Amino acid sequence: MASKTWKSAAEAVADVARDGMTVAVGGFGLCGIPHNLIVALRDTGVKDLTVVSNNMGVDGQGLGLLLENRQVRKVLGSYVGENKLFAEQYLSGELEVEFVPQGTLAERLRAGGSGIPAFYTPTGVGTPIAEGKPEAEFDGKRVILERGIVADLALVRAHTADAEGNLRYRLTAQNFNPLVAMSGRVTIAETEHLESEYLDPERINTPGVFVQRLVAVEDTHKVIEQRTVRTREAV
Repeated sequence: MASKTWKSAAEAVADVARDGMTVAVGGFGLCGIPHNLIVALRDTGVKDLTVVSNNMGVDGQGLGLLLENRQVRKVLGSYVGENKLFAEQYLSGELEVEFVPQGTLAERLRAGGSGIPAFYTPTGVGTPIAEGKPEAEFDGKRVILERGIVADLALVRAHTADAEGNLRYRLTAQNFNPLVAMSGRVTIAETEHLESEYLDPERINTPGVFVQRLVAVEDTHKVIEQRTVRTREAV
């Protein structure tokens, strides 16, 4: 079996990371984020990054690590509410932000990975989202043109993979990962379980054709974004 596996996240990222590149990152909040690859990208010291992600993690976790290190110039995302540093950098003008409706973000990533340069959507018509974008009308409905996203580098996390890069995700950790994996010119996946045999073709979420490099998860600790518990009632 041909192998796309690398020894570590640091080695997999080192020769493809560069200043000014566009990086798409899977995850939703802290669920399903490629933590090891994010740390490896931070440690390269590259800067002026454009990051495409649903959100930027939280302070001190996930993509928040890149913000702390002042490595991000621009963000394309749909939610920023859990990260105080993100808000501070945006309001101070240090960080450029392009807000993208969540469904539009998903479709822009899918379109980029499918070779579709742009598509029309009614989402955002008549709002600041539409400013500067071509507009048309179909069947009496106004729509705006959105560009597909092709990232220089895509980072994703899988639950199970084989050495050919076929990926399977677990439950809600699937979120944006399959779409991000499609969008990258170079896609690197970290996986919790690396199988020695091919995965069952009927149970593959991301085909290996989209994945160029693969690493086994080194730090298996998973951070919980918000822990909410109910007071135990007396018996």
